[in-house]
Amino acid sequence: MQDTLSNPIRHNRDWLQVIQSYVQLTKPRIILLLLFTTAGSLWMAANGQLDPKLAIITLLSGTMAAGSANTINCLYDRDIDQIMERTRSRPIPSGRVSPRDALIFATTMAIGSFMLLFTFANLLSACLAMLGIFFYVVVYTHWLKRHSTQNIVIGGAAGAIPPLVGWAAVTGEIGWPAWVFFALIFLWTPPHFWALAMMIRDDYASVNVPMLPVIEGNEKTTKQIMLYTLTLIPASLLLVYPLGVMGAIYSIFAVVLGGLFVKKSWQLMQVPDDLVMARSVFKYSIVYMLVLCVGMVIDSLPAMHSMMAYVQSVALGVLV
Repeated sequence: MQDTLSNPIRHNRDWLQVIQSYVQLTKPRIILLLLFTTAGSLWMAANGQLDPKLAIITLLSGTMAAGSANTINCLYDRDIDQIMERTRSRPIPSGRVSPRDALIFATTMAIGSFMLLFTFANLLSACLAMLGIFFYVVVYTHWLKRHSTQNIVIGGAAGAIPPLVGWAAVTGEIGWPAWVFFALIFLWTPPHFWALAMMIRDDYASVNVPMLPVIEGNEKTTKQIMLYTLTLIPASLLLVYPLGVMGAIYSIFAVVLGGLFVKKSWQLMQVPDDLVMARSVFKYSIVYMLVLCVGMVIDSLPAMHSMMAYVQSVALGVLV
């Protein structure tokens, strides 16, 4: 572990830095991606006619639940975060936030998330949000991360729960489209995270975290990335057929985005030690999920339904 000379204790200089430190604990860039998946599920469940109040409450609650889970993750991993170059400047290992204060912060957000969803949505969505925290903290962070190369595969279920929350908030149940969205994120997580793990393999090796690139090497990792990426196109199109909750616009998004993802994964498989290519795959994986969710929203808009119905009527008229 780093001593205080190589990793000196720092303190927040003012209230702005205090706020920045607590925001950093929540890992806001990860939260943003989770909110996109929640929003996509909300719109899909509401057929594009979403109650703005419910949307804001669900997204706010999702932010708090994810922030709580990420904060506890930072708290639990503070020993290895102090060693890894990428993470040693985080608020807890750097001394800007104490472990006690981080735990209070995380607990407060978890309770707030549950109460908001329970009060303004329903009990099912509130319980699902808490399940996401439990799965990320206990199953992934505590049980899998330091003990199995399948950590991110099984642990990816935690990041796939927000669409279930969004669907349940609107409908009060978990429909098949929500489960398909869950499966899509579950399949997307390994190629997304393994590409990152390839880039920082030495960091993970230094703290004995058995990420796949550390244990099996880059070549086998790229093959696994390719395998999971190939499943994304058929999985994403299940929302079109047989479920029928998405239409032609979304189909175009899914096929084009999935095709580009497969292409990039194939390129990485040809040069498994090229970290620049690994970074490209990692960045594109984020673009893939964000834009796919945008495609869901666009396809769900009432105006889009009207336009597609008009196009179909014209096409039928021409055929007749």
